Amino acid sequence: MITFYLDEDLSPKIAVILRKNNIEALSAHEVGMVAASDREQLEFAAREQRCLITRNRNDFIRLTQQFLNDQRPHRGVLIVPYSLPGDQFARIARQVKIYAAHHPSGLDPYQVDFLPSHIKPEFFQPR
Repeated sequence: MITFYLDEDLSPKIAVILRKNNIEALSAHEVGMVAASDREQLEFAAREQRCLITRNRNDFIRLTQQFLNDQRPHRGVLIVPYSLPGDQFARIARQVKIYAAHHPSGLDPYQVDFLPSHIKPEFFQPR
């Protein structure tokens, strides 16, 4: 089952909504990681075997390349696009829940994916 760790750039309210919907999620705010660097955020997510969710696309793509070069696997990075406004907590949580249902075993090590801002019919097609 996929579990999530939300970077500090996402509201902890999203993690609360996810847990109410039976999705295992922690927020950087809840575990005292608000002042941590992006590298520390990804290291924490990797140690906890959680997919990191962030809006910070460029830095985490770059960090994923560094982790790959160093052979330090993580459980993936899921990027929330800016087309999903950050203050729409329930909408982001709903999209994560749908994404989790479609990826029950999680992302592959080093995988970076983008959370759809809206669900297209082909999103539900078998892989």
